[in-house]
Amino acid sequence: MRSRVEELKSLLETPALAPAVKPQPKSAATAGGSALGSDQAAFSSAGSELSQTAGDTEVRMDKVAGIQAALAAGTYKVSAAAVASRVVDSILGS
Repeated sequence: MRSRVEELKSLLETPALAPAVKPQPKSAATAGGSALGSDQAAFSSAGSELSQTAGDTEVRMDKVAGIQAALAAGTYKVSAAAVASRVVDSILGS
């Protein structure tokens, strides 16, 4: 009588697979003369427009400096109720 372990092993055995085929390395040159010669990429102007827009935003450096100082001093406090309210508002799309 076969043990349970042997039964499980026989159930889990996979059929023999065909030997793996090794991928052939691509040659450095193709009929076009270069392996990279046939590749093309097209870029939209969205990326440059986005980077220009990001530079247009006003940063209130006085406010940033004040927050950085408060963080460094350990005195920066955030109201849990204000955070919760903003989270709920963003979820509800308000």
